[in-house]
Amino acid sequence: MPQQNGVLIVTGGSRGIGAATSLLGAERGYAVVVNYTNNVAAAEQVCARIHQQGGEAVAVRGDVANPADVEHIFQAADRLGTLTGLVNNAGMIYPAQRLDEMDNDRLRRSFEVNVFGTFYCAREAVKRMSTRHGGNGGAIVNISSGASKVGGGGTYLDYAAAKGAIDTFTVGLATEVAAEGIRVNNVRPGVIETEIHASAGDPGRVQRMVSQLPMARAGTAEEVARAILWLLSDESSYSTGTTVTVSGGRAILP
Repeated sequence: MPQQNGVLIVTGGSRGIGAATSLLGAERGYAVVVNYTNNVAAAEQVCARIHQQGGEAVAVRGDVANPADVEHIFQAADRLGTLTGLVNNAGMIYPAQRLDEMDNDRLRRSFEVNVFGTFYCAREAVKRMSTRHGGNGGAIVNISSGASKVGGGGTYLDYAAAKGAIDTFTVGLATEVAAEGIRVNNVRPGVIETEIHASAGDPGRVQRMVSQLPMARAGTAEEVARAILWLLSDESSYSTGTTVTVSGGRAILP
């Protein structure tokens, strides 16, 4: 598994979609920075699996909501080689609440991680990839959610709004840096079997949703990772500012 595609940063790379993307990225020839916030054991396990297959990876702690941590993550990538890919996967979701039940700390943290963190990471990537800054180009893939199309009323209004911001950010940044060798695209997962639902206090949500999906099953993290790697690759060389929806046939989810 020789490194042939440069360095890939996967934020929130220790579990779920992030872990699947890190593993597939290494398989496709990237040296991978597996970013994590707290679960060092999970991040190191992903790196160990990559090393066992002959790939190159490093686990790097950092909260994407903290600009100093983001700089640390990108400095670790610089030590591995030339940055060619960024997957803005790190995100968080709180337990279901109405807006009038949400406190300021929840709202602040939700947008700091889900929106500001994506901005901070993309900014550092542009500084390295853009031909305007002496770079050789690259690709950024943001991770949105089907929630951005429904609004999340009565459950995750803050999360849905944050992901709506990511949809818009993808289009805007794509046009801003298209002539500088950087492609910026978006993946919008639907109902996917990951730990995020349990972390939001609703571990049974996936199973409740399955009957409403045309394919009658939830998606896997690996299926989302394949879409991400396609957008990172030269196979999507004329695609920028677009969103690939991975939702089992249903674009808008309740």
